[in-house]
Amino acid sequence: MKLPIVLASVLMMLVSPAAAPASLAPADAAAAFKAAGFKLQGKRWRACDDPTPTYEPGAIADVRDLNGDGRPEALITEGGSFCYGNTGYGYSLVSKQADGRWQLITNGTGILSFLSTRGAGGWPDIEIGGPGFCFPVARWDGRKYALHRHQYNGKPCRRP
Repeated sequence: MKLPIVLASVLMMLVSPAAAPASLAPADAAAAFKAAGFKLQGKRWRACDDPTPTYEPGAIADVRDLNGDGRPEALITEGGSFCYGNTGYGYSLVSKQADGRWQLITNGTGILSFLSTRGAGGWPDIEIGGPGFCFPVARWDGRKYALHRHQYNGKPCRRP
């Protein structure tokens, strides 16, 4: 009996408009890419000069208000082992400011996941995934994301 209720709740969250990521207007998308250090080459946004055929150009993977300030944040990803090693992906998190400009919040190599735990100003903790089994979790300290702990499947772990 409990399983159908849980399953129905999960399905409702997946199809709910609130769960669907928003998109950015073209001008905001361009400003977000530029704030993240990307350059438009042809029709592709690039931060990495990866010449290989497996390269994945910059893409806006997620748009939402992460910290509850009423303005969007955008997660930008780019793929390729030439620039990002075995992890294969890089990320940039940018935020629209009150004056309308976009600002880089954090970036690096890895696959970013937003967690339910929060740091200063309501910013979510972020898990930076990649190869292996013990991933760093960074917390916003009011100025930057800094290493807070390591975890695997939501449980604390220690890197060798």
